[in-house]
Amino acid sequence: MRRVECKTCGVKIEHIPWADGKHRSTTAFRCFLANWARSLSWSEVAQRFRTTWPNVFHSVEYVVVWGLAHRDLTGIVSLGIDEVSWRIGHSYLTLVYQLDSGCKRLLWIGKNRSVRTLLGFFCWLGKERSGLIKYVCSDMWKPYLKVIKKKAVNAINILDRFHIMQKINKAIDEVRAEEHRQLQKDGHDTLKNARWCLLKRKENLTEKQEVRLRDLLRYNLKSVRSHLLREDFQGFWEYVSPAWALKYLTRWIGRVMRSRIEPMKKVARTLSRHQDLILNWFKVKGSISTGIVEGFNNKVKVTTRKAYGYRTFRCIEIQLYHVLGELPAPELTHRFC
Repeated sequence: MRRVECKTCGVKIEHIPWADGKHRSTTAFRCFLANWARSLSWSEVAQRFRTTWPNVFHSVEYVVVWGLAHRDLTGIVSLGIDEVSWRIGHSYLTLVYQLDSGCKRLLWIGKNRSVRTLLGFFCWLGKERSGLIKYVCSDMWKPYLKVIKKKAVNAINILDRFHIMQKINKAIDEVRAEEHRQLQKDGHDTLKNARWCLLKRKENLTEKQEVRLRDLLRYNLKSVRSHLLREDFQGFWEYVSPAWALKYLTRWIGRVMRSRIEPMKKVARTLSRHQDLILNWFKVKGSISTGIVEGFNNKVKVTTRKAYGYRTFRCIEIQLYHVLGELPAPELTHRFC
């Protein structure tokens, strides 16, 4: 490239349309590598196209940085907030998704899952855009609830149905494990291989599991009673009126508190503390799909597993934006199939 030294402007370098700066690769080749990096791991892309891993990383980084600078942030109404573990040692990412009907994408990534982390998102989004948010879907993590209440003042906070049922299932599994150990000490194998019979929904059971569950229901075990309480709770989601749903929830909590099953009672106390947020699910029923958040989280896990994990936050941040961000791509003179 030709260089010109001007007495007033200094040294100027000729601009070329197929590359920029001091990058050794052309813009078209970097976009080509980044496109393949959506489907393959960075190591596989480097091996297939006879280049280096750093070259692939910088190619993806270039496309992501360009896309973040040129994406449209208008019309954001619905958000989903959740955390995922990205490496050993309680290392979490806070992920914020846009859940609007016309645009579903990863909006923001933060390190850790603290109050400061989520405050960073709302500072980035700005006060004006934060005031336009109508719905926020989250779990029962206290730092998230605290920040949402403070920053998204006009939004309805919906507790994710998946996380509520997940808490109940964890309680059932805890009861089953403890009871199974006690029965084994007494020389009984009543609950052996019964885990998924108790945790699965009735319509998802195999034929063998249906028979096994039918046999288990004959016993007056805490695990069986916990399973039946979970099945009763499923009727809560079928209500239309929040008032009647509240009555049903109150009666269900009362039955659990009288059951003398401590893990289930712990869940009931949690639901009792958050019943106002749980009932918001009925206010927005049909307006927002909370299951999309778990779908995105599964894609995050698949992306991480495909690369056998990431060592640095910058690497996983770049790749998740690249795969889930729905970012615009630079315009090129060449088009790759």
